[in-house]
Amino acid sequence: MTSRDSDIVPAEPVYDAELVDDAAPHLSQPSVRQVIDSWWQRSPRVPMALKSRSAFTQALKDLAVRLLRSPFRYVSAVARGALAAARWWRKWVTVHDYRDAAEQSEKLADKFTEIRALTLFRWKVTGAVAVSSAMAVLVTQLVYGNVTLWITGAVASVALAVLGRRKDGSPGRKPVLAGPRSLTWTMDPQVLVDAFRDAKLIGKDETLRLVERASRQGDGWAITVDLPATRKAADVVKNREALASALAVDEVQLIVERVRGNGGHAGRVSMWVADEDPYAAPPLRTPLLNVEHWDAWRPVPFGQDARARKVSLPLVWTSLLIGAIPRQGKTFAERLAAAGLILDPYTRLYVADFKGGKDWDACEPCAHRFFSGDDDGHVFMFKAWLEELVSETQGRYARMRELDDETCPESKITPSISRDKALNMPITAVIVDEAHIPLESRIPVEVEGKKVPLGRYLGELLTWLAKKGPAAGIVVILATQRPDATSLPTPLRAVLGSRFALRVMDWRDSNIILGEQMNTRGYDSSKLLASHKGVGILRPDGETEAGTDVLAMTVRTYYMPNPDWKIICQRGRALREAAGTLSGHAIGANLTPMLDRAAVAKAIGSSTGQAGDVELVELPELLASVVDYLGDDLAEQDGRTFVPTAELVEALGVEPTMFGRQMGELGCRSRRERIPTTDGTVRQVRGYFTADIRAAVDAACDEEADND
Repeated sequence: MTSRDSDIVPAEPVYDAELVDDAAPHLSQPSVRQVIDSWWQRSPRVPMALKSRSAFTQALKDLAVRLLRSPFRYVSAVARGALAAARWWRKWVTVHDYRDAAEQSEKLADKFTEIRALTLFRWKVTGAVAVSSAMAVLVTQLVYGNVTLWITGAVASVALAVLGRRKDGSPGRKPVLAGPRSLTWTMDPQVLVDAFRDAKLIGKDETLRLVERASRQGDGWAITVDLPATRKAADVVKNREALASALAVDEVQLIVERVRGNGGHAGRVSMWVADEDPYAAPPLRTPLLNVEHWDAWRPVPFGQDARARKVSLPLVWTSLLIGAIPRQGKTFAERLAAAGLILDPYTRLYVADFKGGKDWDACEPCAHRFFSGDDDGHVFMFKAWLEELVSETQGRYARMRELDDETCPESKITPSISRDKALNMPITAVIVDEAHIPLESRIPVEVEGKKVPLGRYLGELLTWLAKKGPAAGIVVILATQRPDATSLPTPLRAVLGSRFALRVMDWRDSNIILGEQMNTRGYDSSKLLASHKGVGILRPDGETEAGTDVLAMTVRTYYMPNPDWKIICQRGRALREAAGTLSGHAIGANLTPMLDRAAVAKAIGSSTGQAGDVELVELPELLASVVDYLGDDLAEQDGRTFVPTAELVEALGVEPTMFGRQMGELGCRSRRERIPTTDGTVRQVRGYFTADIRAAVDAACDEEADND
């Protein structure tokens, strides 16, 4: 071994690794200013008025209002104090307490002499005090001058003002307001508390806590309050009409919302009261008139709420149902949704106008498929369209499966995919006006060797498209009159994401459009006035300007008369010509699609006529929701035998009392059953046996079979 070899020292094994800096990560320390700012915002000792510029500005406004009103409040307090003092003196001088005690003991006649003597004595005391007080004032006035009179008057007025200050519950001094109170409560929060008590929303011994004082917002006043513990904002929303009555305003002027998100909780309520009917003003023209083109991936401008906040309607990845009685603006609302799609040259339109009028004729030059009429030929043409779209949707999913992850990260269409002409997967809208006409068709057609009503088959096709189509870029937009189990099947209604209900006849019709028990949550389109054309309740599926947590809102749609509608459609035609995306009916190519109808029927799972297929039975909406929630748990074998009522109420988001009554009408009575809990104990709860639910489903099947 050489000396060089002896200098070699064996090394430790070397592994593949990543070079890591052993230095501790640098953590930035907050500055002194940041610490002070954080403490300032969180400290309860700092007044709210000093925590933000807006709060400080509002505090200055409140102070100015108080200063301006202080002389009037002082005079009224002195007057109330004088009245209260006079009432107290009258009771004292007439020995009111002694007289009441004698009357209750039925000894008034025996005590009459004593009461008379005591009354005369107190009159003498009153006279003596009055004379001595007047003499004292006169003497001091002679000695010290007129300043004595001013001091005496000031002291007396202050004493009367203190005596006459507003005290809730004090006899003769409880604030009683006559006439409209829509502005009074903005100046005196006690009036708002009284209104909540009158509406039975809080108890007589409970009060509200102001989160944000009344401030001017738009054409009305806004305020945010916290309810007492255990009181829920949902109850205030539900009883909005009672609160409006207590505030002496029309319910359309009162907007009540629960504050959600980081700044809200279940007991925080935001209120806005309009100065006048917010829907009485002339309607606004659609802002789409001022744009050259529109991106279908952006929500479409739809209207404004009562506070003049813009409301946009997302259409991609969802669907839309519009319902109302005739001549309330269904077609206008549907055209607003379609206008945003028309102004995007990379969208494809299927327009079926079963009304047969000229409302949709303007969009014919830019539609891929179009007809206007309601005869049997049009219904069969509509059937061919839907079958074509089912095949198209299947083809899109197959093509997306072959795309790389960068082009198609998920099995969903993207903006770049929808605009790629080579892929041929544009956003495709199925727009149907008076959708109840084809869905009520009783013409028999053969599906997989069985005769079924054409309307039922069309309902299955639309249901399949509403379920699987959105991710592939298919948008279903339906307008109809009072959608029920006949005119619009329950499975189809259940999968239509966004709902818009204009004026209807009663709360049942409103619930059919908006969803089960929406009237118990304060949303009932039957209460809209007949003069409110184009005003409806929107239940959006997706984020709007009001936030993602808003359940529903009242919206006044934009106005788009036929001349404006024609301008938008002409602009849509020009955009498609420039982009080279005109196709189908727009270029005169009304070719009958080559379809494999057996494959279409298999795709939608059509097995009409099988008694066990619940999907094809027009179940009542509540029962259909229960069946959909339970799924395989409803199976007779390997399924559940009992479902607690609390679980169903929470899962379906319904009101317990109404849910129990409606389930009882369907033949399902709640029963008590002992069930094991997670801690190993057994407790008794109310619920429903799945056997009873299956029996109710069978009864619905038998009833429909009899009707057929």
